[in-house]
Amino acid sequence: MLKKITVDQVRVGMHLHALDGPWMDHPFWKTRFVIRDPADLAKLRASGVAGVWIDISKGLDVAPEASAGAVAPAPLAPPVAAPPPAPPAAARAAAPAMPPAPSHTLQEELKQAAALCRQAHAQVKSMFSEARLGRAADAEQCLPLVNDIADSVFRNPGALVSLARLKTQDDYTYLHSVAVCALMITLGRELGLSADACREVGLAGLMHDLGKAAMPLDVLNKPGKLTDDEYTLMKTHPLRGYELLVEGRGAPGAALDVCLNHHERIDGTGYPSGLPPERISQFARMGAVCDVYDAITSDRPYKMGWDPAASIAAMATWKGHFDPAVFKAFVKGVGIYPVGSLVKLQSGRLAVVLEQNPQSLAAPRVKIFFSTKSNMPVSVQVLDLARATDKIVSREDPKVWGFPQLDELWAGEMAPKRG
Repeated sequence: MLKKITVDQVRVGMHLHALDGPWMDHPFWKTRFVIRDPADLAKLRASGVAGVWIDISKGLDVAPEASAGAVAPAPLAPPVAAPPPAPPAAARAAAPAMPPAPSHTLQEELKQAAALCRQAHAQVKSMFSEARLGRAADAEQCLPLVNDIADSVFRNPGALVSLARLKTQDDYTYLHSVAVCALMITLGRELGLSADACREVGLAGLMHDLGKAAMPLDVLNKPGKLTDDEYTLMKTHPLRGYELLVEGRGAPGAALDVCLNHHERIDGTGYPSGLPPERISQFARMGAVCDVYDAITSDRPYKMGWDPAASIAAMATWKGHFDPAVFKAFVKGVGIYPVGSLVKLQSGRLAVVLEQNPQSLAAPRVKIFFSTKSNMPVSVQVLDLARATDKIVSREDPKVWGFPQLDELWAGEMAPKRG
């Protein structure tokens, strides 16, 4: 049976199942083992890890005199009896005035991001396939991939996030996990998380939908509206994912929390537990925003994705869904007009957004290609709206205009072939 305890309650002879702090902070190369050496116990207590999960069927329980202070045993069910764990110290750092400037331009990072998308797709698909076969999820195997995704986001946050949005219906389940990982890291930077904490929330994003591996494929990929029974079944995927992570190894507390609670809402109407806002952690609030944004901007079996700028505008009106402060930071990270958005300028020209200007969210760099006055293409021109007299007057629906080459205009040859 699993039990969550504080680090000061750990003693030699306990079987550690998972560590509740940032995985980059803990001093061990593995997270499931029996503590046999007092030196290992000392290293654990000095590491800054806040708490651990122990398996009392494989090792000692808390000492009798400490039992009164132990956290209640954690069944494989929504932990609705206790508030979510506090974010680790690294995640509570004061937010900087602004994240570091990108070290690469979007175009410089796109090629690496495209290769990383292909690698990540294959690895996530394999992870889901293993889960469907009943094999426990191994979070530690995902750490190198999360490191690579974080490095790409740190170099330029728009490249991987935007490419992962251009997924086919067949690729949605796998690349959605990759996109949410990158979005969580982007959001973490805006919220002032340390690099290590950003990687931790990235791992949580990568594994947040693992429970969908336990859903019937005919329901998961159904092209039409789900029946009430099918929807009820799909709403169990957070709990199924939580169970898979607990049964596996190496998943930190943030991953367990986000997997279980990314569909909770701050108005208490979410699932699986309908948690009140004071019991929804910051990490779960981050996961809710990132999950919804990628879901509504992506093509899925039953609907086409929305334009990214229209998606941001729509999400801003959904009262009770998201934490306002977290959503505000998210918009700062991806932009009011995210990369790939179609916009109309005051001059009557249409342009696609290339890159954000952190100092002015309403004035991104754009690529102009069409005139609404002549209803004709114009010579392609890249314009930094922060340094120009022209400005955005409206977002436009690409489907209305019917520009099949829109993705290629900002992503070039890195744009995946869809259709």
